[in-house]
Amino acid sequence: MAHKSRTPHVQEFTPPSSPDGHQSRSRDPLPPLPRQRRRRMVVIGMLLVLTGALSAAYLYTGIGDRASVVMVTRDVPVGSPIDASDVATTQVDAGQGVTLVPGRQLQQVVGRVAAVDLRKGTLLAPSQVTTALSPRTGQQVVPIALRASQLPARGLAPGDQVLVIATPGQQGESPATAAGGDQLTQDTAATVDQVSSADAEGSVRVDLVVDARVGPAIAKQASTGRLAVVVTSRGPR
Repeated sequence: MAHKSRTPHVQEFTPPSSPDGHQSRSRDPLPPLPRQRRRRMVVIGMLLVLTGALSAAYLYTGIGDRASVVMVTRDVPVGSPIDASDVATTQVDAGQGVTLVPGRQLQQVVGRVAAVDLRKGTLLAPSQVTTALSPRTGQQVVPIALRASQLPARGLAPGDQVLVIATPGQQGESPATAAGGDQLTQDTAATVDQVSSADAEGSVRVDLVVDARVGPAIAKQASTGRLAVVVTSRGPR
């Protein structure tokens, strides 16, 4: 009896159904990034690395250009000796174009005299310290009173260099005639030593350091009120 060959039964694979009755689809792996996009990401990464390197170089260069200078840590009135607790060192940009006392000379500053009022937090300039109080030998300090209208808009400060000028009288007479002899006959250089606050009448007293030979003439001219000052250079602030 001949046997019939049996064809093996093959059951086709049917994807499992999802809970909502739809057949689920197998997930394909994510496609690779396009070559152009990969190249763009590489370029961005290189730019970030270059930016970081340049920033680090800039910071390093900035630190290298800083210098140590002397700074005032407490207010010191003009004419007062500078104590060790009045000054300290700090770091500043070396290229700021201002002459300052280098930090290595800190101990040389201690014991000297403040040539102007020193303010806390300011950097110390060589012209702001001295070894002697004013007036020195051959000098005199002459006080004069000036109205607000006779002062520069920025005012006056210790260390300013000025010219003292005799002004004409009310009738136009010369300063010599108005002052009555032994008066100021020419413009005279002076240095501002101290400036007071304005009084109730708006007048400001200015102490001027002048040559002793012209001190009396300036004092006499100042008593008439016919006096003016012209700033020739500003002292350190």
